[in-house]
This record gives sequence, C-alpha cells and structure tokens, in this order.
Amino acid sequence: MTYTPKILAFAGSTRADSYNKKLAKIAANGAKTAGAEVTYLDLRDLPMPLYDEDLEKQEGQPENAGKFKELLISHQGLLIASPEYNSSISAVLKNAIDWASRPAPNEPPLAAFSGKVAALMSASPGALGGLRGLVHLRSILGNIRVLVLPDQIAVPKAYEAFNADDTLKDEKQHQSIEKLGESLATILAKLN
Repeated sequence: MTYTPKILAFAGSTRADSYNKKLAKIAANGAKTAGAEVTYLDLRDLPMPLYDEDLEKQEGQPENAGKFKELLISHQGLLIASPEYNSSISAVLKNAIDWASRPAPNEPPLAAFSGKVAALMSASPGALGGLRGLVHLRSILGNIRVLVLPDQIAVPKAYEAFNADDTLKDEKQHQSIEKLGESLATILAKLN
C-alpha cells in the first residue's frame, strides 16, 4: 500500500474574499495533483475566543479550538497562507495556534504540531507581499516543533494579482504556489 500524505490547508484570515484563502486553495490543488489528500479549512468556520488561561481552567478548551487541534493532529502537513498585519501575523492565526498548542491531560507537549511539515505563503496589498509576517510565522512554527520548508512565496499588490476565477494573473506565480503544495506532498511522502 502506498503512503498518501494528509495535508491541512488554511489561511490566517476570516475575510470572505481573502487573498490568502485564494492562495491556500491554489497550493492545495498542487498538493492534490501530487497525490496528497487535502482538507481545506476556513478559520471563519471555527471561531474561537481569545486564548485565556483562566477560561481554559474554568471551562476547558473551547469546542472549536478542539476541532482545530484534532484537524492538526490528523494531518501530517500544513499549507498556511498568512496575511501580514502590522508587519506580523494576524490575531486569528496566532490565537488558533495558541489554543492548539495547549496540552490535554496525558497528552505529549505540542501534540498538534510536533513532527508536522509546513509550507508558507502570503498575499498582501503591500509591495513586499506579506514577507515580514512570514518571518514571524516561521519563527513561531519552528519553536513549536514544526519543520518549515525553506521555500515560501509572497504575492505583492494582491488587490490586482487575481483573476475573477481566483487564479493568479501571473502564470509563473500561480505555478509557483501550486509547486509549494506539490513540494510539501512530495517531501511528506519521502519522510514517510
């Protein structure tokens, strides 16, 4: 039986017409083409309260935070498209990571992240395409035991980068995003 990598694709944005959601879906298509099983997640569908240790002690992990954590645990790879907010990552992405990093009783530390492999991308209206935020995301993920692939792509001037069908106008850029997904799937297959 051949190994089929399982990849979770999502964006650190809840905006309905998010550029980063579009990128995540393009990368997901590349991973599927390479033979991976891909689950696309919209964080808007799993709203979570701000992480609060007192809340966690009183009520336990919120239901949606638990669902997100279970999705992370059940997938080996992560395709993350991260918008840049004030030179860093979005609050919704950081909050989801914070909740998922909390250990359940008798669970090893960082069970949702340890040993995962991630590919990163971003799209931003700015000229750098979200690169400054990817630096922070790479640092966070590395510190919670995620192997982050060295290749990453940032799409600048995102407001004019997409066609009406959510593909990228620049065909080379589109292929590069698909290649990120393909590379993640290929590396996961080699590791397993």
